[in-house]
Amino acid sequence: MSLELGKPFPNFTANTTHGELDFYKWKGDAWAILFSHPADFTPVCTTELGAVAKLMPEFEKRNVKVIALSIDSVEDHEKWIEDIKAYNKLSTFPYPIIADENSKLAVRFKMLDQDEIHLTKGIPAAARTVFFVGPDNKLKMSILYPATTGRNFAEILRVIDSIQLTANHSVATPANWTFSDRCMIVPSLSDEEAKKKFPGGFEKPDLPSNRGYIRVVPQPQ
Repeated sequence: MSLELGKPFPNFTANTTHGELDFYKWKGDAWAILFSHPADFTPVCTTELGAVAKLMPEFEKRNVKVIALSIDSVEDHEKWIEDIKAYNKLSTFPYPIIADENSKLAVRFKMLDQDEIHLTKGIPAAARTVFFVGPDNKLKMSILYPATTGRNFAEILRVIDSIQLTANHSVATPANWTFSDRCMIVPSLSDEEAKKKFPGGFEKPDLPSNRGYIRVVPQPQ
């Protein structure tokens, strides 16, 4: 299955630590992050799930629901959660973990790391994938990390901020942008349209090409 940005993210049902759920029904009209893990009781995954648990107020502030996936059973997940809580000094664990015991979803969504087979008896392990799905159930962002590299969830929050901002305003975010930095007007907007949409004006630096395609504005509120 090919997952493309801007196309619907396929619905699925799965058994999780919060019971059986239908992804679309669970997500509702919110945004959602689905992130996968190679296996339970592994060191990097333990740090990642704990990091996300600590960041839940940030995800909730952005109306983002979070769900993890690992290839082991719900019973193993429940035992592993106790390790995650202990190692990361958590009193609760606030989001579900999918039990993808036969790697069905990992294979369906191509969440596989061909370099990591020792954890899964010859089957490629689930890579560290991040899928960000919009309120319209379309895929807005996909990031694929190898199994040996833990994700930077501050960067994922930064990307979420950019996607949510640019979904509602005719801007794009430049390299290394963080929330409240200046943005760039999208090329599809003419100067006349930009003047109406951004009455405060915009900066257009001089370039050797004289094409005027860079137009910088304060971040829209």
